[in-house]
This record gives sequence, C-alpha cells and structure tokens, in this order.
Amino acid sequence: MTPRNIRHYAAAGLTLAALVIAGLATSVADSSPPGQPATPIKHLVVIFEENATFDHYFGTYPHAANPPGEPGFTPRPGTPPVNGLTETLLTNNPNAADPQRLDRAQALTCDQDHHYREEQEAYDEGLVDKFVQHTAGQECTGTEPGPTGENKTTVMDYYDGNTVTALWNYAQHYTLEDNSFETEFGPSTPGHLNLISGETGGASATKATSSVANGSSPNGSLNGSLIGNAYPLYDDCVGDGGKPGGVSEPALISMSGRNVGNLLNAQGVTWGWFQGGFAPTARTAEGTAECRAVHENIGALRPYSDYVSYHNPFQYYESTANRHHLPPTSVSAVGESDQANHQYDLSYFTAALQEGSLPAVSILKPAAYEDGHPGYSDPLDEQRYLVDAINAIERSPDWSSTAVVISWDDSDGWYDHVMPPIVRPSASPQDALNGPGKCGVVPSQPPPPYQPDRCGYGPRLPLLVISPWAREDHVDSTLTDQSSILRFIEDNWRLGRIGGDSSDAEAGSLENAFDFNAGDPRAPTVILNDTTGEVVTPPGEPPGQSSSTGHALPTPTPGGRPPAGAVSCSVSPKKHHLLAIACRFRAIHVHGRAAVRFRLVRHGRVLYTARSPLRNSRAAATLRLNGALKGRCTLRIALTSASGILGFVRSVSIR
Repeated sequence: MTPRNIRHYAAAGLTLAALVIAGLATSVADSSPPGQPATPIKHLVVIFEENATFDHYFGTYPHAANPPGEPGFTPRPGTPPVNGLTETLLTNNPNAADPQRLDRAQALTCDQDHHYREEQEAYDEGLVDKFVQHTAGQECTGTEPGPTGENKTTVMDYYDGNTVTALWNYAQHYTLEDNSFETEFGPSTPGHLNLISGETGGASATKATSSVANGSSPNGSLNGSLIGNAYPLYDDCVGDGGKPGGVSEPALISMSGRNVGNLLNAQGVTWGWFQGGFAPTARTAEGTAECRAVHENIGALRPYSDYVSYHNPFQYYESTANRHHLPPTSVSAVGESDQANHQYDLSYFTAALQEGSLPAVSILKPAAYEDGHPGYSDPLDEQRYLVDAINAIERSPDWSSTAVVISWDDSDGWYDHVMPPIVRPSASPQDALNGPGKCGVVPSQPPPPYQPDRCGYGPRLPLLVISPWAREDHVDSTLTDQSSILRFIEDNWRLGRIGGDSSDAEAGSLENAFDFNAGDPRAPTVILNDTTGEVVTPPGEPPGQSSSTGHALPTPTPGGRPPAGAVSCSVSPKKHHLLAIACRFRAIHVHGRAAVRFRLVRHGRVLYTARSPLRNSRAAATLRLNGALKGRCTLRIALTSASGILGFVRSVSIR
C-alpha cells in the first residue's frame, strides 16, 4: 500500500469501516429469556490490564528468540500466523528507529506518551511513522540509569515469548485476537469507560480541565467528551496513582447515561468490579475512606498506590459507585446489590471463587504494581498476577462454564504497525490524525448523536479469550474493540443495548473466538508457572496443586517472590564521605552474567545510585556522598540477569 493510499484510507475509509463493523457485529442467537445466558458461558471474567499494543507483546508471535537462561517458547506445529512485525518492519521501519527486542532483563521500562492528540500524530495520516517524535515518553531520556538504557526509540520496542511467556502460552491453547482496537485514541480513563459503557461523551467536571473537551458550559466543563485521565466524583480515594492519599482540589468527573452495571441490575444478573487496593486502610472520623495500601514491583521501585481511582470506571456514575468503599455484607452477597453496590476489593473475588459464589460477570483490575503499566509495573509482575488468577479459576468447579477475557485499557503509546480504521471521526482542536483539527472526515451535517473528541478506533491492542469453549490455538482477525466485550455481555445475558451514542451497537462480535458446538472437543485446561509463564500441567491432564520452577531465576516462594533471607547487606561509612555497600545473595542461582543496582532512598527520594557485577554470589559498591549522611535509609536492590529481575528492600542505619 502506497503512502498516498494509506492517507486515503485514514481519511475516506472511515465510513467503509463502519459498514464493515455493522456486518461483523452478529449477536449470539438464542431464545433464552433476558438475564439467562444464551451460550454455555455462565461466568465471564474480564481481566483489564494496562498499556500495551499488539506489536509490543505479540509482534513476532509465535517465534521467540529463545536465548540461553530465559524461559523457552516453541510453537505448536501449525500455529497460525498473526498480523505482526515483518522482516521489513523490523529492519527497514518507516519510523525513526527499527523495533528492537526487549528481554526479561529489560522488563522495567519508562512510560510512553499516550494522550489523545499525540497518538493521532504518531499515526501521521496513516503513514504510521511518527512514534519516536510524538509518543516517546518524557522520561525516556537516555540519561537515567536503568536496565534498558531507555531513550526515545524505546517506544518502538517489543517483547517476545521469552518474557511475556504466559500470554504466548495462553494464545497457543486458546484464542488470540489480532484485529482488536482501543475504542478511541487516548489514555486509561476513556478505555475503562468504553469497556463498561462504550461512551466517553456526557462527562462533566467540577472545574475546568483539559481532560474534558467541547463541553457546553463557558469553561467547557459540562457534558463534554472525556479524552484524558481524570478523577471520579463519587470516590473518597481520589488521588495520583503514585502518591497514596488524596489530591488537593482536583477536577472531579461524573458521567451521565448508563453502563453495563445498570443493564445487569435491571435483569437481576450478579456482577462485580474487583480492584486491588479498593479496601480502605483507614477511615476518618466522618467515615471517609482512605486507600493507602502500597507495593513495589520486582525492580524495587518506589512504593506505588495499589488503588488508582481513575482506573475504576463505575465510580464516575452515581448509580454504580461505592463512594465510601464499603465492603459487602458477606462473601455470599458478592455480586448482589447491597452496601458495596457491586464495587469490591480484589480479595473478594478470590473469596467468592473459593466459596463457590462467583458472580455471572466479574471484571478484575489488579493492584497497580501488577497491572503491567510501564513506569511502576512491568510484564513479569503482570504475568504473576494473571497466572495466579487464571490458575485459580481453572481449578474451580465453575471452570467448565467460564470464559476469561484478557484485555488492555490503552496502548501506552507503544508502536503498532497497523493503522486503526476510523469508524468514529472527529473534528476539533484536539484532533490531529490527518491534519490540524481532523481525525478522519466528519460529514458536513453529521447524524445525531454525533459528539466530537471521540475519534476511533485507536491503537491496536491484544485480546485473549481463555475458556474450555474457546477455539484452540486460534487467531481470530474479526474487527473488534474494547466495547466488543461489553457487547458480548449484553448478548450473552440478553440485556439490550446501552443506547445513546454508545459504541456497543457498532462493536464487532467476539463470537468467532468461541466454538459452541456441543459435539466438538473442548479446549484443555492449561496451568502455568507464575514466574516463568511455562506450562506446568500438560494440556488435557487434570490440574493439580503443584508448581514447577521451570527456568525461574530463583527458587521461588509462593507468588514468585525471592526466598526469605535471600540477601544480607552491610553499609559502612568510610573517610572522605564514602559509603561502602556489600551484599551477599543466598538461594539464588543465576545463569550467565548478572548485575546489581543499588539505590539509597530516604523519604521516597533516591539519594544515590551505584552498580556492581555479581561475583560468587556477592556484590559491592562504594557511594561518594555529597556530605554527611546519618540515620535510617532504605536500600533498594535490583538483581538483573538474562532470566529477569529480582527486587529487594532493606532498611539500613548509617552512623
């Protein structure tokens, strides 16, 4: 396809794409009454992850590099190809840099730019050649010490089956979608809203904010389109994801209209949103919830808030919010309408699963350190959560009637070579796909209820369907988007549509990911190791409770964390403002070269950093201090090898 043709496709092809979607969006035919499943799927579990494009995770699927010391991946004979990175795209890419492979030692990366306008500019009239200029992250400077040596070209890079091993193994045994897109351009909050309502219009803010565009009030804050991250009005625990606690007078957003929770409630279908860190750690005297639970990822980066309020879409709607983060009245009440209003801490999903009271529809949002978001999470922490959750579901009595959908909220700005079809054009100052103020071609008299600043589809995202009823080792190229998950819920439980300007009515169907022919064999149960992502239980065998370390770097404790007592360190002040650090690592076996990075931290601020090779299970470094340093500090340690990264935290006293 020539550049001229691509430009034509980006601009004029949008109306054709809309017609194609209308033809693809078939619903499941069944005579079941509303509220009863129309297919064998009685339980749907959606795991909504953070910030990846299809090429970033599956660009070279099913072919992995398989270097020594990393979990291996060999595709099954006859594995279908995907629309991925060709040899030309890898070696003669039209962008300013060629994509490079990231290995497990490079799991920690900087965050890219994924704003509404900048993503459009990266696609550059359909040429898809301006990612380095427009979506490379501001923190990707190449001057910060880090395991990847990130710079502006990191935005082009990708992982393969030696790092995102679990995802590739799920694709081998179930269904992978390679033609699924973000419903609109932009970051997390619009993606979450499109998952549950297919609608980002109708947003109102308590004060002017750039996240709401084309509102009706003088400052544009009422009944506009939400194009950026913003905090929900109906949530006590609003705050910056990296700063536990509240934010001083942020703009708070409420949404009008309906979401899938309203539809499920109307038909008496049990459901729940389950999010890490949702349970309050304290309450004020007035009963206001405080959500201050924090964790670090494998790189022992700064503590990050488990709960990110702008990742909870139901808190924008008064009808489905649990403002004060109240718990359910009991585990057996999970999924029902009570004081929790269907909004739960993630632990309640596990409790309901173990008790046998799993809701019909469950949407899971991991704690921030395990959601895969670059900058504070990573593919290995993400893998651990996904595998642990899916293993537990597969071992439950409900597995035979369950489907798990893994999807992502946005692209993070990572490169993907496929130009999204523009099925919903927009013309406003925030648009820039095919010229200033343009994203596709808007008719001179657009049909109602047209609203600008909802241009889409946005970037291509991964989507996997894992179920006994999923097609095995199947790549589905049906055109779908985030609201296709919403549409599946509506069709399977015969709920009807959201209405208004929701994208559910035009969303492609997930039906081709399934084989509901009762006479066909079912896809096997596949249990994976949460550290390596490799298969533990051979397909077709009953899942046991055992685990295998595979090619894991350490001998892992439950959850893939380093063994207790795995590292001991001493910190000794020397003359001339020198500080000597010496650490010994036990019960950790590495293959090939390994390096250790030290960070000395006080009050959350990194004071000094140093590096050392690992020799004979020991690492040492000397810091040159700017002046006297006494008292208690935190020593963060990252052990990096070809097999991955292990993080440790030690409290040290400097005298």
